[in-house]
Amino acid sequence: MAGVPLQRPESFGTRNVLNDAEFAERQAQAARQVAEDNADFDFEHPSVPFGQIGGGQSPPQHWFERGETQRQASLIVDPPDGRLPALTAAAQKREADRRSNTRTPPASYTDFSLYERCITRGLIGSVMPGGYNNGNQIFQAPGYVTIVNEMIHESRVVPLDGRPYASPAIRSFLGDSRGRWEGDTLVVETKNVADRPGLGMNDTGASPALTITERFTRTGDATLRYRVTVDDPMTWTAPFTLQFTLDRDDDYGMFEYACHEGNHALRNILSGARASERANGDAAPRPLR
Repeated sequence: MAGVPLQRPESFGTRNVLNDAEFAERQAQAARQVAEDNADFDFEHPSVPFGQIGGGQSPPQHWFERGETQRQASLIVDPPDGRLPALTAAAQKREADRRSNTRTPPASYTDFSLYERCITRGLIGSVMPGGYNNGNQIFQAPGYVTIVNEMIHESRVVPLDGRPYASPAIRSFLGDSRGRWEGDTLVVETKNVADRPGLGMNDTGASPALTITERFTRTGDATLRYRVTVDDPMTWTAPFTLQFTLDRDDDYGMFEYACHEGNHALRNILSGARASERANGDAAPRPLR
């Protein structure tokens, strides 16, 4: 599903399936991308440092998982036009304030997102198709389900015994999840998500009112329909729902995502910014924090 955009082109209206011509174009684009990936992989030059091959891509393009070509036009299936609802006035102000407080060059690690800091992509982002490390595992045990995301190696332990949520004063990056069965569908409802950019969706902050409802339904021996609804009346003017299929692959390997442990980028970016300030004659460069 990595090649399926979050939002649907407006010209599609309520149609969420590509016709033959549109599907052929998506296939052609995927073939062009494979050719670019292969060219990037084959590129070698002693004067070009690793990580700057392929026109400076980081990571290089051949690292990315492109997935198979799909006919689904967008991941969003509701609203029917496949578009994100508008932000509320309060959310627009929060976003404007956040942007105005983000400094360039960066003064601190707090000027970077949680994803850039290798901490989390948030509950939605960790399951959505991404560039790589797209594996997910679901473990069932008496009274619990544990959902493990390969991306940034996160795990959610979901009780199924009907216990109440923790106090709203206790918030975390992945929130507080509770599960229940509705027939053959596992329903997981999550509240108490921390109010940080990137936790509601990758680029938008969540509010304390955020509720995320996931539905996992077996549709075959090796397929699972994943449907997730985001309801945050303090951020979006209406709820919206994403849906896509997860395929079982018993040969897939869940690899450690050691991004945070090996993340030298932030220190290098911040120390580079301070060096630039000194070179430009800044009498009091900001400390590396």
